Amino acid sequence: MAKARKAGDRELAAAISALRKPTVAVWAAGLLARRRPKEAQSLVQLGEALRTAHRTLDAGQLRQLSHDQHVVIQELARTARALAVEAGQAVSEPVLHEVEQILHAVLADPDVAAQWMAGRLVKAPDAALGFTGLEPAPGAAAGGPARRTCQGASTAAGSGCRRAGGAGTA
Repeated sequence: MAKARKAGDRELAAAISALRKPTVAVWAAGLLARRRPKEAQSLVQLGEALRTAHRTLDAGQLRQLSHDQHVVIQELARTARALAVEAGQAVSEPVLHEVEQILHAVLADPDVAAQWMAGRLVKAPDAALGFTGLEPAPGAAAGGPARRTCQGASTAAGSGCRRAGGAGTA
């Protein structure tokens, strides 16, 4: 904006000043994507792998990738904080937590990941509660036991309960 004003381009200066400015957390997360593109791409790939594991209901993969998710997000959030400090911007604990939330959203939503990688986030995405657009792959079977349905007020020791989709008591 200062360069535009100095050059006498008032319209450009006004357009630049009208742009939305990102929060510190969004800026720090974006700084991470710009300065550490390999790590950023690895996070996006981890999100893709997690979505695939969810779609195929692969319990072993989900366990491993969930563990990796927590480790990678904490590491990348600390890296974003360090990059921000190097750039002269302090990052408080609440801001660091918001950076972690942004990175979770990057994992969960491919659209958010694309915006983040392109440097287009101006506000923190809504909190990620799960992965978007997931439906089990054709032929994927749940690995857990059959769900129980209970009838009546008493559920003690299986009374009134039976397996969903099957006959008999549990």
